[in-house]
Amino acid sequence: MSKLASRLLVFFIGVPLILAIVIAPFFNHLPLHVLICLIAGLAANELYDIFSIKYKLPSKIFIICNTVFVALVASAINVLPYFIGVHFSNGQELISYAYVIAITAILFVEVINTSEFEASIARIGLSAFIITYCGYLITFVSRLAQDRGYMDYTVPFVCVFLLMVFLCDSIAWFLGVLLGKNNRGIIKASPNKSIMGFIGGFIGSAGAGVIGFLVWPEVFGESLVKVIFMGIMVALVSITGDLAESVIKRSAGVKDSGCLIPGRGGVLDSIDSIVVAAPVYYLLLEILFGPFA
Repeated sequence: MSKLASRLLVFFIGVPLILAIVIAPFFNHLPLHVLICLIAGLAANELYDIFSIKYKLPSKIFIICNTVFVALVASAINVLPYFIGVHFSNGQELISYAYVIAITAILFVEVINTSEFEASIARIGLSAFIITYCGYLITFVSRLAQDRGYMDYTVPFVCVFLLMVFLCDSIAWFLGVLLGKNNRGIIKASPNKSIMGFIGGFIGSAGAGVIGFLVWPEVFGESLVKVIFMGIMVALVSITGDLAESVIKRSAGVKDSGCLIPGRGGVLDSIDSIVVAAPVYYLLLEILFGPFA
């Protein structure tokens, strides 16, 4: 299957499938939270394999479990109120506590198990990075889907965010292929990226903001300028996340993080923009649309 066909297949089948999971309201969006935890584990597995090419790390199972633990706590905070009828007023703090516990576990294992310390900095730093990148950052998607007790804003919040990231990537790729042949190579980490591609990314993400403005005016209808600005900022960090993963893979000498997704590579190749953009999007929601966040 050609790369073009693979990308089109993922876009026209994969994206609607993910959006359908987001829209599914069952048990405070349990399908979405299950997907988040699954992605956290798969991404941690791929990033571990990339790092272990050059560095010896603690047990893979240990790192993956710590990563999923952080994502699982964030998801449980949102899902459990449906079953127990109690809302977690300190839910955001609980996520931070889970993250601290996971990092502390890394330090504890290093202290207990290590007799030679030359590689301790690399082990601690890379293990903490996997937990942060694959586990903690993705909790900001869970936070977008948090149960607020009075109205469910999960669908508009998460759908607009994912559309911003997906359209940033897709329009960037399309304009890059169509008009970017003579303006590539400006970023050494990804020589095939072009100026027109970057422009297309900003257009796609801002366009997703306009879609959100039109489809959910009760949420994003306060100001078109705000949603366009939010789209531009999400595009900026999405592109940064994509390029940062390229740097990591080049450092390890690998082309793709895996082969699970046709035309995309691994799970990590598909969420590199999402995990970096999610905290920025969440922060912008709080600043620009505070009453809903």
